[in-house]
Amino acid sequence: MKCDYYANARCRSCSELPLPYDDQLARKQSIAERALSRFSPAQWWPPVPSPESGFRNKAKMAIGGSVDAPTLGLLNGHGAGVDLMQCPLYPPTMQAALAGIRAALIAARVPPYDLGTRRGEAKYALLTEAPGTGELMLRFVLRSRESVERISKQIAALQVALPALRVVSINLLPEHKAVTEGDTEILLTATESVRCRLNDTEFRLTPRSFLQTNSVVGAALYQQAREWIGERQPVSVWDLYCGVGGFALHAYSPGRRVVAVESTAEAIAAARISNPAIEWIRADAADWACAQPAVAECVIVNPPRRGIGGRLAGWLNQSAASTLVYSSCNIETLANDLASMPNYRIVAARVFDMFPHTTHFETLVLLQLR
Repeated sequence: MKCDYYANARCRSCSELPLPYDDQLARKQSIAERALSRFSPAQWWPPVPSPESGFRNKAKMAIGGSVDAPTLGLLNGHGAGVDLMQCPLYPPTMQAALAGIRAALIAARVPPYDLGTRRGEAKYALLTEAPGTGELMLRFVLRSRESVERISKQIAALQVALPALRVVSINLLPEHKAVTEGDTEILLTATESVRCRLNDTEFRLTPRSFLQTNSVVGAALYQQAREWIGERQPVSVWDLYCGVGGFALHAYSPGRRVVAVESTAEAIAAARISNPAIEWIRADAADWACAQPAVAECVIVNPPRRGIGGRLAGWLNQSAASTLVYSSCNIETLANDLASMPNYRIVAARVFDMFPHTTHFETLVLLQLR
């Protein structure tokens, strides 16, 4: 992938970019195999590659610069804004949309948040392009409500400039800390979600819900889980840390009971629209699972980078689930969790290159009760 930002040392987020892509993929495969070697996986499937550019469906753009000339990209070591609106990780449709978002910030007179003085309002612009439909969702992360009304007045112009724009919201992050968003979401449009399509599965995405950022590789990940589960034909499935339900929706089939658990209320509300036949539960996944008197035949876990932790891993290890499907974005925490589940063996494992040009990747493992 050719990137002028990297060549000019304006952005080095893609730390592995100088390495040919085939070598990147081989390195990730090697890292995964070493990390899981002590568990002796029965089979390693070939890694799933990604497009080298234009693969991201979500842009997290830090807002810098000034009220008259805001930048969308990142903040350098001095807190100054670096504009990355033409970043080749994003498809041309998203690059074009960022120009319209910048124009709306200028028209609304929203001052960028300054890390040094802790003054100003605009912290991030979060743009998502829904896979399969191209619908856009835009979130502004602000320090306070000071600019909300002015941004609201720009919605009509934004929708003219961006015909695919369906959802606009404000997220409030009053604290000065290294996180992307806060707890309060203010919806500015009548539409609350965008329609997504991966493989043959349709679902809804809301502002605070999680979606795999690489649509092509995400679709392959869900399809692989579906195939592994389909080969075993369980009558019951749990999807823990389900988000908007990607794994649950792909695991569902008539006659199979699927229960999906997620702590984010908005994600569960959207998932219920996607497939009412699935039992969607808003709860902490570990708390809910460990309180159940019995387990499903197949359990899917897709936790954040910290993994499922010793408590849930220990409970699953003592459960009667015949099949576990574990999707992990952190090979180290995956290995730690697997060490807490010695009653299971790895039948198959596969690397999915969800994050090209970085050291990160997704690993999917299929485990069977010994």
